[in-house]
Amino acid sequence: MSQSDDQHGQDSRLLLRESGDAVSIMSKQQHGQDARGTQTVVASHDARGIQDRRVAIVGSGLAGLAAAARLVERGISVALFESRRTLGGRAGSFVEPATHLLTDHGQHVSMGCCTALADLLRRTGLDDTFETHRRLTFIGPDGRRHAFAATRLLPAPLHLLPSLLRLGFLSFADRWSIIRAIQSLKRATSLGATGVPPVREQDANEQSIASWLHRHNQSQSSIDHFWIPLLVSALSETLDHISLAAARQVIVDGLMASRRAYELRIPRLPLAEIFDRRLGDWLESRGTRIHRLARVARVEGDARRARGLVLRDGRRLEFDAFIVAVPWDRVGGVLSAELTAVVPELKHVERLRPAAITTVHLAYDRPVLDVPHALLVGRLGQWVFRKPENRVQIVISASHRLVDMPREQLARHVERELAEMFPAAVAARVTHRRVVVQPRAVFTPTPGSDRLRPAQQTPIDNLALAGDWTATGWPATMEGAVRSGVAAADAILRPFG
Repeated sequence: MSQSDDQHGQDSRLLLRESGDAVSIMSKQQHGQDARGTQTVVASHDARGIQDRRVAIVGSGLAGLAAAARLVERGISVALFESRRTLGGRAGSFVEPATHLLTDHGQHVSMGCCTALADLLRRTGLDDTFETHRRLTFIGPDGRRHAFAATRLLPAPLHLLPSLLRLGFLSFADRWSIIRAIQSLKRATSLGATGVPPVREQDANEQSIASWLHRHNQSQSSIDHFWIPLLVSALSETLDHISLAAARQVIVDGLMASRRAYELRIPRLPLAEIFDRRLGDWLESRGTRIHRLARVARVEGDARRARGLVLRDGRRLEFDAFIVAVPWDRVGGVLSAELTAVVPELKHVERLRPAAITTVHLAYDRPVLDVPHALLVGRLGQWVFRKPENRVQIVISASHRLVDMPREQLARHVERELAEMFPAAVAARVTHRRVVVQPRAVFTPTPGSDRLRPAQQTPIDNLALAGDWTATGWPATMEGAVRSGVAAADAILRPFG
């Protein structure tokens, strides 16, 4: 070391800062220093333009990707850190060894009410990657099919009334009872109304939909054949563990919200092709630096600012702001103790409960499904989807209740059910079967769970949270994840002006 360098001593300790194509060296002369001697960005607002701001996003699920897209559109320099090889988080795919085909871990479906996801796809040139289906099919316990679609003769929310009245696997009395319950559910609010007639003032997030349905005179048949298939498939939990608020969101703010809200939007391509390759390419073409296989050990800071992130290999990088978009059970391990202490809501997050979703992948020697998809009533699985190459996917939500059922037995059971519903499956031969279990696919929308979900904006103005588990007003869905990412990006943008 030269005499000049030695005179600077600790004042010129070197600090890594990601910038452009290289990691540049900063000195303490331009930065503050925390109690441990680690150099960090000063909390003062400088005069740099918004295009000079640099934001790190930890996690590349749909929340992280949506945040990145929002920021790069505003001219922000974004670095995205992902611990795995692929982007997209749970919306991902794998190469099936037996078929060598790119296969989604589980079927992901959007709906017409999912406006934030639709907007993200449109802005990034990916709106052609989802296909709209306006006709749904219910298959009753007896195997008969019932079409479900909006009528052109009635406005929303009455547009689905004729289809509800034609669900022949329900008695006529049950159909009218369900319609009356939906009307009461529409009048129920998150501020305490329990519908008509009122029983007592109680927050809609604090009571279960099961108790609400019983108070609204829903028969066991209507619960088994309508409410369970619909709500369990949407929320991946049994009715006694689903809050009234979550159920209302699915029915009222989802299916009934507008004429096209009920429509299914199904990916045309494997999810990895959409979110890992195409959306990843879109982000990189706009300057986003994507770091794959880069696990962030922690984001550091103090009560005033988040100041840097440390990678698992020990490198420390600084940015102007940070968005932590990891699952709820990881966020406490990523944020330093100093930052966690400033966001008191995080101490409640660990009380969120996970729910499992299982997908049974079957390949046949011939086509077996004559419809693109169907909602199954009174079956082990709730949905079946037709896939290319004579493949079929059966989705079993809330599958944590089946934890003791061997996978081979599960697959065989599903095969028998398909043969009961689709005549072509009787003579067809299964050439390959695989059961994929995602034990922590979503969080459970239990009564009271909304109180455990933190806002995206934190008390620290350069730190935001993102993930479908944050306070979005939506359950654990692609839509909720995208909404959280947009909200987190907007929270980070506010101090930038």
